[in-house]
Amino acid sequence: MARDSQKTFYLETFGCQMNVHDSEKVIGTLVHEGYRQVEAVEQADLILYNTCSIRDKAEQKVFHRLADYKKLVAQGKKFGVLGCVAQQEGEKIFERAPHVSLVCGSASYRNLPQMLVQLEAGNSGIRKPEAGSLLRITGLDDRETDECFETEFTARTNPHRGYITIIEGCDKFCAYCVVPFTRGKERSRTSDSVLAEARAMADLGYTEIQLLGQNVNSYKDPAGKRSFAELLAAVGEVPGIRRVRFTTSHPRDFGRDIVAAIEAVPALCDHVHLPVQSGSDRVLNAMQRLYTRDQYLERIAWMKAAKREISVTSDVIVGFPGETEEDFGETLSLLDEVRYDSMFTFKYSPRPNTPSLALEDAIPDEEKARRLEVLMARQKEIQIALYKRYIGTIYEVMVEGRNEARGQWIGRTSQNKTLNFTAPESSAPKVGTYVPVRATASFPNSLLGEMVV
Repeated sequence: MARDSQKTFYLETFGCQMNVHDSEKVIGTLVHEGYRQVEAVEQADLILYNTCSIRDKAEQKVFHRLADYKKLVAQGKKFGVLGCVAQQEGEKIFERAPHVSLVCGSASYRNLPQMLVQLEAGNSGIRKPEAGSLLRITGLDDRETDECFETEFTARTNPHRGYITIIEGCDKFCAYCVVPFTRGKERSRTSDSVLAEARAMADLGYTEIQLLGQNVNSYKDPAGKRSFAELLAAVGEVPGIRRVRFTTSHPRDFGRDIVAAIEAVPALCDHVHLPVQSGSDRVLNAMQRLYTRDQYLERIAWMKAAKREISVTSDVIVGFPGETEEDFGETLSLLDEVRYDSMFTFKYSPRPNTPSLALEDAIPDEEKARRLEVLMARQKEIQIALYKRYIGTIYEVMVEGRNEARGQWIGRTSQNKTLNFTAPESSAPKVGTYVPVRATASFPNSLLGEMVV
């Protein structure tokens, strides 16, 4: 029950879709505890940052933001750092930003109501603050927690498309990745609880659901009822749900049964995001990715042979310690072989606690930047050629919004391609509906089209 409707909070989110959905659940929790969300830091009693530590730039941005608003402490405002940076840095955040009162890792969000009570009462959950010092409350879980952050108070920001986290944490320990240290061990929700949430969303009018996890296809039903592929199919068969997406998949746990599910259940989107990170077996081994190039290509072959045309996207890291020009060339050749529909590309960034910190043969930043530029140029060439093939094809798109400046509607296909389109005023679609659109022109990252009336 709400205690004080005048309490206000501001929340800024950094990072991935998992963080975005975590913020939706945090917002719902705060509102249930009597807080009201505001749009500007100046209006808030409590200022929160949900943080990402995948790359150094994201982490630094948070501390810059904290420094920028330090002046607001004099107005009685309280600050909190949530998420991956909170878990990674822990109480060191108090040293770096002494005006912060709350540090809470993502695995501890279920304890937020109690932590808010402590914050309001001015009482620390760890130790009594020294005289004159700022309040310090922490919620940090180690990798042993088995609990997921489930709440009925999720404040979903999109009325048509919604996220469901089905697995939290990571057990893969890739050499470059901080996630196993910041989000804890892999822990899955029961498939029954996931399906109950999907049905509740469908009853509220949601038509698209995206299943989330650091390695979403590593899902293991604690009740033993359904595999990941079976859960996918079951969500896709919920009445009212027209599209089901999932991200991010790990190649090691990607089975043919997932492709079979996509073929069998029309609501499952024909798009798979399958990060490869490198085309070199030597680099993949150094990265501790747990698969070879050939094993990865076997999974690509399953999708290429599917009855439906499945769009495949990926992530690639350049400049991993010890990556030679020959290794980089193998990544470029992989792009030519797979021909991804799109790709997220990154320069290797050393992260705290990760095994890659001990590796020698660091690549100079200028060389990493050069390789990234070459990689992006090659991928752009591939996408230009691929997207031209779609001209003349009619797609069902979900209407996501309107670009008034261009007089276009913004749409997305089942393959996760952006298809902006025009429509007669007399047949103007509504956001959240599905309409047929013929692609008439292509660009490296999107399509242009006309609604079929």
